[in-house]
Amino acid sequence: MPDGPMIPHAAAPLRVNGQSLVPDLSGALWWPARRTLMVADLHLEKGSSFAARGQFLPPYDTAATLARLEAAVARWRPERLIALGDSFHDRAAAQRICTADRARIRALTGCLEWVWIAGNHDPEPPADLGGAVHEELTLDGLVFRHEAEPVRPCGELSGHFHPKASVRVRGRRVSARCFVTDGQRLILPSFGAYTGGLDVLDPAIAGLFPRGFSVHMLGRRKLVAFPATALG
Repeated sequence: MPDGPMIPHAAAPLRVNGQSLVPDLSGALWWPARRTLMVADLHLEKGSSFAARGQFLPPYDTAATLARLEAAVARWRPERLIALGDSFHDRAAAQRICTADRARIRALTGCLEWVWIAGNHDPEPPADLGGAVHEELTLDGLVFRHEAEPVRPCGELSGHFHPKASVRVRGRRVSARCFVTDGQRLILPSFGAYTGGLDVLDPAIAGLFPRGFSVHMLGRRKLVAFPATALG
């Protein structure tokens, strides 16, 4: 079976627990051997959640996130998509999604095998939008869960932390979302339009990689890899 199309804004494959995975500039991750696409932390309806508390943001985050997700699915043509938790910003988020965007989600979940991994924001993703819900899932030595577990690193793919990294380029500090990995586990960047980020040098992330790690930062046109020692 072919690995999939040649994508100009995908990086060279990296290895996690023996499996070859391809990071995409969108923040998605492609697993050629299983024709599986992964995304983390969509946080759909974060904007409406903030608005309910008096902090008004443009109410377009769900539509923007779905557009990027549809584009990633069109590029890679996966047979399966795994959303690694916090796909919805809160337990009531699905009730606030407009009719048009609900139809877009159902179109996505109806055209391929769709897996929602339960997150801390959305422990029970809504059944009426399609797809199957799992606390975690294991396939061919890879373990899909929302939040990394310190004692079980081998083959773990997760989200939750919204990792970002910073480097100095021509005398100025540049920050961007990133994939972070040590070859045993990998944490995906957040995919949602309104999601922030936690620096990978924060102990909450760096402590999961006691032997060091590398990052693949999402640039404007390509992904750029750096060792942890180059960050700051």
